[in-house]
Amino acid sequence: MTPGGVPENTGGSVSRGIADQAGADGRRRQSWAQPIVPEPLASDWALQLPQVPKSPRDCSLIAGAMARSETLRLLGESQTDALVQSFTPACHGPGHVVLAEGADGDTMYLVAEGELRVSQRGCQLRTLLPGDVFGELAVLYNCQRTATVTALTQVRLWAIDRQTFRTVITSQAKRRRAEILDSLRGAPSLQGLADAQLSKLLDSMEECTFAPEEVIVREGDEGKNFYIILKGEVQVSRRVAGREELLRVLRTGDHFGELSLLRNIRRTATCRAHGEVVCITLSKVDFQEISLFRPTPGKLTQLEVAVPQAPSPPVPGCAPGSEAALAPAPLTLQDLAAVCYEDGQYQGLPVILGTGGFGRVELVRVGEQLFALKRLCKAKVVQKRQQEHVCMERRVLEQSCCPFVVRLFGTFRDSRYVYLLLEFCPGGELWTKLREVRCFEEEVAVFCAACVVEALDYLHGHGIVYRDLKPENLMLDQQGYLKLVDFGFAKELARGEKTYSFCGTPEYLAPEVLRHEGHDFAVDFWMLGILIFEMLVGRSPFHSAEPQQIYSKTLAGVFAFPAYVSEAACSLVSKLCRRRPGQRLGNTSSGIRSLRNHRWFGSVKWKRLVLRQIVAPTLALMKQGPPHVNFPPVLGDWPPAEEERSGWDEEF
Repeated sequence: MTPGGVPENTGGSVSRGIADQAGADGRRRQSWAQPIVPEPLASDWALQLPQVPKSPRDCSLIAGAMARSETLRLLGESQTDALVQSFTPACHGPGHVVLAEGADGDTMYLVAEGELRVSQRGCQLRTLLPGDVFGELAVLYNCQRTATVTALTQVRLWAIDRQTFRTVITSQAKRRRAEILDSLRGAPSLQGLADAQLSKLLDSMEECTFAPEEVIVREGDEGKNFYIILKGEVQVSRRVAGREELLRVLRTGDHFGELSLLRNIRRTATCRAHGEVVCITLSKVDFQEISLFRPTPGKLTQLEVAVPQAPSPPVPGCAPGSEAALAPAPLTLQDLAAVCYEDGQYQGLPVILGTGGFGRVELVRVGEQLFALKRLCKAKVVQKRQQEHVCMERRVLEQSCCPFVVRLFGTFRDSRYVYLLLEFCPGGELWTKLREVRCFEEEVAVFCAACVVEALDYLHGHGIVYRDLKPENLMLDQQGYLKLVDFGFAKELARGEKTYSFCGTPEYLAPEVLRHEGHDFAVDFWMLGILIFEMLVGRSPFHSAEPQQIYSKTLAGVFAFPAYVSEAACSLVSKLCRRRPGQRLGNTSSGIRSLRNHRWFGSVKWKRLVLRQIVAPTLALMKQGPPHVNFPPVLGDWPPAEEERSGWDEEF
């Protein structure tokens, strides 16, 4: 959105976010940058995808419009072809409101015939003509329409809803990944590797396109890359008696050049694109970062791709004498007393520590001990189909015993809410502290990032990917140490497994999430890189007032550091924010050890950090006073929620 509040003209999209109305202090991100809640995805068999006959003109119109859309043009061609077939027709007469400003959106439209007017707050913005796309953000996640679109003439539209869109692209991505893994299994030099190891290789491969007759590999050159053909044909030839002799033609699914990963040999043939060719490729340098070589007698080379050990099972509770052993005796909801402001303009009002889409967090006490009580409206949870994610948050917190993860002391439920009784962190949100000083000194950023590294190491070791790392979800405890909170997006994953939810915060979304390629633990390392950049600079590296611009910048993976950011910090962020997940620091063969050993963390005494023997530099950011002094007042009218008795919350 432009500074004046009028959306820019970016490819005809009118499904854009509006400025946050949460308060005048500017503490919160814009509303479109609030968390994107993961929605359950229908299985391929459960959703009958529409197959509407289309003329060649309509197919060309839809494909061309998608190619021009900033949000959609980076999808692969196979996804585009499948999506074209899933659009359904919609016709409207003059004066019909197709989209209403402020309404929830779940459908994207493409103009086939006619004209429509786009207006916002009563002001006309532009006219949509055949070939224009509007509402495309709604097929990525649930967002409110930020403009009204009205038919000026009789219009014919092509439409696709979010459930259909996501089902098509995720099923296509799964199929494509399975086909490529089959190709990797067929490479003689890679035979014998487990699927998790092949998956790790695939996660490091880049897609590249070659023009007709372009030489991909030249006979006699040093071998530096391995290729798998995704589209097109490659002619393989060799010079014999001074002339080029065609040996064979490679097609989609075939591979070449894998010996370059294993042996220092020259290319033995020339590979040339016959027509346009699309490949995925892995360089020798990247391969060596994610692999270990172990010579074996009697063989040329045995290849072992290093994959972190399978996660150990979660351990319920902690050993006696640990932090969790300090938990109070079992409590009931009636034991909790609200803490109220004792003076000032808010005197007598309950202290609200924070709010979210499903409820709020309140400060409560039992005797002299303070807690944070997270209250979630059950009806809203059911409405947004988030029952499983709320239950997952409870399970993760119940099983966690880590000094860098907020502690859970108990859960409750009644007919309207579920409650989580959590450790109170009096230092407040890291987000608030960052906004108060604009950006952190490097010593503070190093300490905060080190706390996060320890939290991620613990979670990943127990098979949990976090997926929502950002300053808002990091709290400062009494000693200034950081703790991860809010595990609603957490997901249990096995090594080599992928999940396809579209969730997170726009400025923190990893490229593989935007591309719907499937993601795993590597997204947490990407988010760590974004977090470090934001702590040092005061904004994210892909910041923009337009969500489409954020996504385009993220997928391009290009960002610049201010001159005052140290070389070590630039190096670390660049290695964490590599576009291919298998190449990210922390997700290579040496795992999180390589992250701890990076020179930016050179001053960190990791064992002392875990034992909490370091004086936290964040203490200087914390205000002294009442227990709520580090939490800006949150006011509002809290009418009772609707009753909800479906029983999904029985474990609370």
